[in-house]
Amino acid sequence: MADVAKDLASGTVGGAAQLIVGHPFDTIKVKLQSQPTPAPGQTPRYSGAIDAVKQTVAAEGPRGLFKGMGAPLATVAAFNAVLFTVRGQMEGLFRSEAGVPLTISQQFVCGAGAGFAVAFLACPTELIKCRLQAQGGLASATTTGSVLAAVKYGGPMDVARHVLRSEGGTRGLFKGLVPTFAREVPGNAMMFAAYEAFKRFLAGGSDTSSLGQGSLIMAGGVAGASFWGIVYPTDVVKSVLQVDDFKNPKYTGSMDAFRKILKSEGVKGLYKGFGPAMARSVPANAACFLAYEMTRSSLG
Repeated sequence: MADVAKDLASGTVGGAAQLIVGHPFDTIKVKLQSQPTPAPGQTPRYSGAIDAVKQTVAAEGPRGLFKGMGAPLATVAAFNAVLFTVRGQMEGLFRSEAGVPLTISQQFVCGAGAGFAVAFLACPTELIKCRLQAQGGLASATTTGSVLAAVKYGGPMDVARHVLRSEGGTRGLFKGLVPTFAREVPGNAMMFAAYEAFKRFLAGGSDTSSLGQGSLIMAGGVAGASFWGIVYPTDVVKSVLQVDDFKNPKYTGSMDAFRKILKSEGVKGLYKGFGPAMARSVPANAACFLAYEMTRSSLG
């Protein structure tokens, strides 16, 4: 129980650090992912990540980059507590005796198990976050060519109430669960395996206890890049499903969304917002793992 408490506390601190550093990047990623496909001859709402930043700040101020942060901030303790605690408990199942390091393949399996568990928390949180982040970009053009922002939700609780009341109750909050699993399970498996592998590379062996903060930051950055590098298309599918209109849906499910994106936009459509995601992953995960390791070490 002592180890569980330490993982809970350390995971919470790590998650908070990750969220604060990475949320603005995540906002731009979701805006790029969820912008409607332009009609033939028309230009997209955002020409790229920098343009999305400029338009967001111009229309909503710097606070617009942190829109939707309330939902993940409210659940960051539970999310990262589950992620790091499940991973820690699975490590205990694989470990033959105290202090013996796991193999990289065992770390991969532990990460996959942690990803499976955390997907149930991630899905409703991501749905609320994506709705809030995307609503400024889901705009309608008037006959004069001006743009009216479609502001539908007042905040995280407003999104939750709307979904529960008008989109199928609790089931509505889990829209996009399949691609969430497809993101979290392999993504976390790769992330934790890459983190441990890179730490051992830097340490020159399996004993990584002497690594300094700089090394932990580098390992965390590599881990974050590894996560997004293999699962990004599933995140795009998740995002478009979660912001899809309930009454007049454009997509019937994950595979339908995948096929339609591929047909209308090609492979590049599955990588919309990839730049901001990768730009976010390195500093955000570096902050997360550093905060986790430092907190865990201070707790003994």
